[in-house]
Amino acid sequence: MSIGEKDIRTEQPKRPSLPAFPLPSFAQDALSLGTMLDLHITAPDDSTWDHRVVDDEVVIGRSNRAALTIPDRSLSRLHVRLFKTEDGWWVEDLGSRNGTFVDQIRADGATRINLGQTLSLGGSRVVLKGVGDGDAGSGEDILSGHTVFRSVEALLESSPISAISDDTGEPVVPVGIAAVERLRLLNDVHRALGRSIELQELLDIILDSVFDYLKPEDGAIFLIDEAGYKRVAGRSTKGEPDSLASTSLIREVVEGRQAALVLDAQDDERFNQAQSMILSGLRSILAAPLLDGDQALGLIVLGSTHGARVFDEEDMELLVSLASVAAMRISNVRLAEEAAERRVLEKEVALGRRIQMALLPDHLPDLDGWELHAGNLPSRGVSGDIYKVFVREDGQTLVILVADVSGKGIAASLLTASLEALSAGPLEEGIPLDDCCRRVSRLLYDRTPPEKYATAFIAEVEISTGRVRYVNAGHNPGLVLRVGGEAQWLGACGVPLGLLPEADYSVGELEMASRDVMMLYTDGLTEATNRDEEEFGEVRLKGSALSNRLKPLKGMARQIEGDLDHFTSGEPYGDDRTLVLVRRRAQGVDRRPGESA
Repeated sequence: MSIGEKDIRTEQPKRPSLPAFPLPSFAQDALSLGTMLDLHITAPDDSTWDHRVVDDEVVIGRSNRAALTIPDRSLSRLHVRLFKTEDGWWVEDLGSRNGTFVDQIRADGATRINLGQTLSLGGSRVVLKGVGDGDAGSGEDILSGHTVFRSVEALLESSPISAISDDTGEPVVPVGIAAVERLRLLNDVHRALGRSIELQELLDIILDSVFDYLKPEDGAIFLIDEAGYKRVAGRSTKGEPDSLASTSLIREVVEGRQAALVLDAQDDERFNQAQSMILSGLRSILAAPLLDGDQALGLIVLGSTHGARVFDEEDMELLVSLASVAAMRISNVRLAEEAAERRVLEKEVALGRRIQMALLPDHLPDLDGWELHAGNLPSRGVSGDIYKVFVREDGQTLVILVADVSGKGIAASLLTASLEALSAGPLEEGIPLDDCCRRVSRLLYDRTPPEKYATAFIAEVEISTGRVRYVNAGHNPGLVLRVGGEAQWLGACGVPLGLLPEADYSVGELEMASRDVMMLYTDGLTEATNRDEEEFGEVRLKGSALSNRLKPLKGMARQIEGDLDHFTSGEPYGDDRTLVLVRRRAQGVDRRPGESA
């Protein structure tokens, strides 16, 4: 649980016997039971909006899990909650990083709050405002300057023009000729939007319908994406459409789940900065949120000059009904498009994996006196790891390459293919390992962005003698497991390939005796984490390898993987895992064919 380790649904507040803050003279009993509560929010960027508390509790934070989300990095994800009891309204900090302050005094524990007081939350301010006695869900008008706000839920429940059957598509018969006409048009829109179309075409049809029936001069649709509110469609009868919506109006409409009727934009402070709107003469503005259940998708905004069209509350009801139908269709189209994109991506990943598997050896060399095992497990369908195990044409030298490129997924798999192509020729030709790494590093640097590089471990093994020459290019240290239980780490001999325009590498040497094992791997093994975010690490890997060093290599690999699975306890692996094992056999032992995982 990430809410300061508190369960905000069930925990009862620890109430002080007396209010922690004195009650201002103008606010005596202002927040008693039955009083509705409005919050006036000022974010760090000085944008402001109002939020009506419609339940007995509201959680405020920067996460979209909060009932009231404020884009403020200094807020905790779930920062504070306001809740109502028989004694009035209270505030309780949820273990936030920067604390909660009421009129500049830190609130510790549950604290009584009153009208007119200001909550300081990180870089944001929340002023408590009462809107009169009554039920917060009554749906009565909220007057704010020259703008009327009405609850969408209340409008949809009370309006006879909003009822459309999802099963039949036929309207419920309302009272009144005007309502019948509007229900008919809603039914037409419902049917028009019901066919299979792309999102942009759907948005254009929504605007067509709105312009046909409400006759605005300007109209726009805003949808929420990762960057905020994005204008995705717009139209104007006068040429280039105006901006129509201020940031504060958008937030009040979408986050407050309420429709807005701006009676005169020229006199509404929300549009003081909208010079193009003021100069164009736009005055009457209508806005409705696009709500699909509990999910807010965005909003529709319409505008007109007083000389062309003045919107009224019937228009508000119609736009809310149109927005309700449109939101459902937008969600359906988005889901269909996302499903189609996933299917395409899955096909591309499967194709990428097949191509990548073709780069990996389909079998290992069959060598007298040696036992080999290798395997690769990707974390995301395709892998950023690669390995090669082959014998040069002279039949005297076994070459092993294990590499790990930066990044994951498809981009990483493309880089592994490039690395394989660049290294294949020099390794097969027998160019000295340090020169090979120097050449491949320069070519990789010239062909990739600066943030792309690869770590690699390359080894040459003289089959007859067991003598090993190797270069570790910024890779995880290789491990030689001696038959007597000693272990030797094979550390770095230079920087990763492609990291620098020019790089030098040294060559390490060792000799493998009978029954010694050399283990090469990628960091997907050592950096695997458990639920406590603790890494498996080199020490545990060494312990597991030493404990199983005398087993057949396939069994040794399985046991290492088993130890890894036991450690992670079901936590997903964050990186690709590659393991290559090489054992020199004791003389006189029957040879076994190479194994591949």
